[in-house]
Amino acid sequence: MENILSVRNLSTYFYMDEGVVAAVDDVSFDLAPREVLGIVGETGSGKSVTVKSIMRLIKFPGKIVNGEIIYKGQDILKLDEKDMYKIRGKEISMVFQDPMTSLNPLYTIGDQLIETIIQHQKVSKEEAFKRAVEMLSLVQIPEPEKRMRSYPFEFSGGMRQRVVIAIALSCNPSILIADEPTTALDVTIQAQILDLMKSLQQKLGTAMIFITHDLGVIASMAHRIIVMYGGKQMEMGSANDVFYNPTHPYTHMLLRSIPRIDRKIDRLEPIPGQPPRMIDIPKVCPFLPRCPRNVEECNQRIPEFVEISPGHFVRCFNPVGGGK
Repeated sequence: MENILSVRNLSTYFYMDEGVVAAVDDVSFDLAPREVLGIVGETGSGKSVTVKSIMRLIKFPGKIVNGEIIYKGQDILKLDEKDMYKIRGKEISMVFQDPMTSLNPLYTIGDQLIETIIQHQKVSKEEAFKRAVEMLSLVQIPEPEKRMRSYPFEFSGGMRQRVVIAIALSCNPSILIADEPTTALDVTIQAQILDLMKSLQQKLGTAMIFITHDLGVIASMAHRIIVMYGGKQMEMGSANDVFYNPTHPYTHMLLRSIPRIDRKIDRLEPIPGQPPRMIDIPKVCPFLPRCPRNVEECNQRIPEFVEISPGHFVRCFNPVGGGK
């Protein structure tokens, strides 16, 4: 099956007064139709910058310095802003962390849905209104026609996030990017939103990139997983590969630091040390100072991102289990 999105050697740097931040450094992956790709990692690992680069939402002092983002056969990094505008929101949509910052408090929910639909679908206001009501119903907003007249402040956090999802899906995008969409919600509502997104993704057949720092969330959502650290891909593979055969020391330690019902241990094992300072980061593995498996070669250069079994990639000179 032909991939709907191919990211090749993507690098996005931020040029600060203190130095250069390599927020995303040489990231490559594919996304197939109907697939859910999860990207996990600590805060500052480069997850959000990766997807914002795909949407071309990087602002000064950030700059995409290298790579290709091939969407349906064309490199969207080479498109002018007018052509990118036609893709952003219609072909590729995004759900952000905090629904309150995604919705304009001065306009009704209905106005914001209708505006998006008219902009991208070129339909009449009556048709857009009908479509907006359908979308609110689809994301399980009760009395959708009545709630079209409500303002964002009249909705709870969970209801607002449902509206943001409705707006993102209103133009039938080929790809939905969800950037930690449940972070601002309490645990009970998180589960509801995740169930909703999973069922809508399956029903509509939309490909999805799901960003989170929560491994429990990604386990229930993703077909394949990318583990990022210090702006780089550390490991990539199927959900089974990453959860049951982790080969990068970071992935291995990350999984041992969280509670899991499929593994009985007396105590959790925190990862020692601190995440890297990203300004002018040394040209070695960013996990090196925290890694218990480092070898002499680790101090000399960055390991290549290599395929150790079909579809399973790792960036490490001394992987867990030898990478077999």
